[in-house]
This record gives sequence, C-alpha cells and structure tokens, in this order.
Amino acid sequence: MSKVRKDNYTSEAASGFTPRTAMEEAARCLLCHDAPCSQGCPAGTDPGKFIRSIRFRNVKGAAETIRENNILGGTCARVCPYDRLCEEACSRCGIDKPIEIGRLQRFAIEQEEAFKMQILNTPENKKNEKVACIGSGPASLACAAKLATSGYLVTIFESEEKAGGVLTYGITPARLPQNVVDQDIQKVKDLGVEFVFNTKVGEDLTIDDIKDKGFEAIFVGTGLWAAKIPDIPGKNLDGVTTAVDFLKNARESKGTLDVGSSVVVIGGGDVAMDCAVSAKLLGAEKVAIYYRRTLEEAPANMEEIQYAISLGVTITTNFAPAEITGDGKVEFITFDGRDKKSSAKVAADTVVFAIGQAPEDMKKLAPIEVTEKGTIEADEDGKTNIDYIFAAGDIVNGGNTVVEAVAQGKKAAEEIMNYFEKKGVK
Repeated sequence: MSKVRKDNYTSEAASGFTPRTAMEEAARCLLCHDAPCSQGCPAGTDPGKFIRSIRFRNVKGAAETIRENNILGGTCARVCPYDRLCEEACSRCGIDKPIEIGRLQRFAIEQEEAFKMQILNTPENKKNEKVACIGSGPASLACAAKLATSGYLVTIFESEEKAGGVLTYGITPARLPQNVVDQDIQKVKDLGVEFVFNTKVGEDLTIDDIKDKGFEAIFVGTGLWAAKIPDIPGKNLDGVTTAVDFLKNARESKGTLDVGSSVVVIGGGDVAMDCAVSAKLLGAEKVAIYYRRTLEEAPANMEEIQYAISLGVTITTNFAPAEITGDGKVEFITFDGRDKKSSAKVAADTVVFAIGQAPEDMKKLAPIEVTEKGTIEADEDGKTNIDYIFAAGDIVNGGNTVVEAVAQGKKAAEEIMNYFEKKGVK
C-alpha cells in the first residue's frame, strides 16, 4: 500500500481500505482451493479464509479467522512483510499483482474495533497450572493468549511501564500507531492474562521467586535490547545512540524529541528506515542513511525505503562508519568506502546505529544454555535445557519478524501444554 501522510510523527503513514474498496480488492481473489497465501503465513492467520469472508461480506467471520489464529492481527497487518510471505505466494502474481492481503487484514480488524466485536473467550473451568511469561513482546503475547484460551492462568512480567516490547518501543508510529498495539494487547488482557510492569526478572525478581509464587512453567520472550555499536573512535560522544534507544525516546516524547537539524542513520533494514522516518517527522532538516552494502542487499522492505525517500531522506550505499568526531558532542562522522579508496565526512547532530540488537545476559535469569551470540538455546518447540523453561521469538532466533515471533510463541504454548499433560500423567 502507498504511504501518504508526511507531516505528523504520531500519524500512520499508510491509508486503509473503505468497505467499498475492501470488497473490490477481495473480489479479485481467485478463491484457490489450496490457498497458497495461507500456506505462506508463518502464524497461520489463514488469509485465504478471511479474504473469502470479506468477499462475501462476512466481515465478522473475517475478523474471527484473523483473531483466533493471530492475537496480534492488527499489528501484523501493519508490519508483516507480506511481499515476502503470503502476497508472494498469491496466485494472482502470475496474472497481474497479488491481492493486498495486509490491507484487507487491517480492514477486518478495524471493523472488529469499530463494531466492538467480542471474538475470543476463555473456558469457564480454569486449569490449576500457572504460567509466567517474561517480557511482553510479540512472542510472549502470542504464547499467553493461546494458553489463556486453553484455560491456563498466565501472568506476564514486563520491565517497562507499558506492554508490547518492540511493538511499543521499537517501531515508528508512522508504520505502527500505538493505538493499534494497545488494541491488540487489550485482547490479551480481556482473556484474563495479568500484567506486572516495572519488574525486571533477573534483577527485581528471580526465577526462584516466580516459582515460589506457584508458577509451574516459565516462558522467556524478552527480545533483544542490548546496545550494538561498532568499536570505532568517538562512539561514546553525546549524540551517538542506538536504534532501540532512539525509537523508544521518540515514541515516549510523542513527537517532541529534539534530534537536531542533521541526523545520520547507519543501517539498511526496516529499523534503519524507521529511525530515518522518525528523525524527519521529528523535524530534522537533513536525514541521511549510510549502508555498507548495496541497496539490493539491504534487508529493508522496498515500500519502507520508498517512503523514507519520499520524505527527503537520502540513502548512500557501500560506505561503512570509521570514526565519529566532535568536542564532547558529535559533529562529524567519517565513512570508508567499500572500494577501499573512497571516504566521506558528514556533519551530524545525531548519529543512530541501526545495525541490529544483541541479547542481554540470559544467565541472570537461570542456568540456561545460550548460543555463542548469547541467544537462548531452544528447539523449534521452544524447549530449553531446563524442563520448565521455554523460550521463543528474537531471544532465540536472533531477530526476525513479528509474525515469526507470533508463530513461535504459539508453538511454545502448545509445548507448555504438552509439558503439563506429561507431568500430570506422571
């Protein structure tokens, strides 16, 4: 979908469907018997089914399909890389262009909100087992929702004052407005899931403390929040920051953060585009992205790249940061060319490194096995070396999409339920 809004930090950039345009788009669906689009969704949201419902004007049925399969239906409608998943699998690709699945999903969820549909419910007879989820990002929310709809008692422990993890603190509102995140989280709360905020497990609370509270299984979905800045001269100057801190401060300021007149963003992914777009919408006169590889190698969604460019953001490729200089505060950043001959010196008030995040020390939680990169060692079902601890999402895969985190969170929830069943048999 095209990005249209360019003047307000807190406004969503892309427009949604009206009922008429949604029906017109759904009418383009070929109603494939094998629904390759549904097979292309990691979270099993089943676009083939919900598009069919929209086509036949059963909007509630569409919302039910989405919400029952993906508790973060509204969020994923905005940030999911459809072009590489369900839309790429769409059979219309061989005819003209794929169905705009993301926009149709957004339409169905917007109708759910507009008409206050009550879709998900929990069993009247609750189970006795209690599960603790550490972190309130996509994986934890998906895990908690699946467990809650199966009757388990779930509590999410979050170190910040608001739920959502990367959804609340790590994506620009132009791509994912806070009200959309809040609506998805409310669906989790409506299932009876409890939230404990401002509590960092491993510091304010230990795993043993959680077990003493009666929790028999623990899910870890903490994400990646440790700073990742290359070891170059000047990295500690005032004005040098990471994408995580930059986006978090921007969102918490509600668009009032002073970023200066010139901002340089290092990176080539969607997070780098989010930082550049945020900087521009926050009032920076000049925003430049520098990426060490080619534009074709950049992992960012092309639509996000085009939107950043439409705001006046410049993108320079094949240059890597070499040194940051300034008298206490950043004034310039120097780059070395990939050709080993070129160099560039750029004036900057703020330098943002959007080159990925690293995990915090997971050993503070428990004697849990970790990989060389510090992520938790868990199998595809979320099982770790400790029988009652499960993990999924970025803290396991090292940083992937929201929809992948949802899928893995759901799978871990199933494994937790299997764990309780086997425990009961014994």
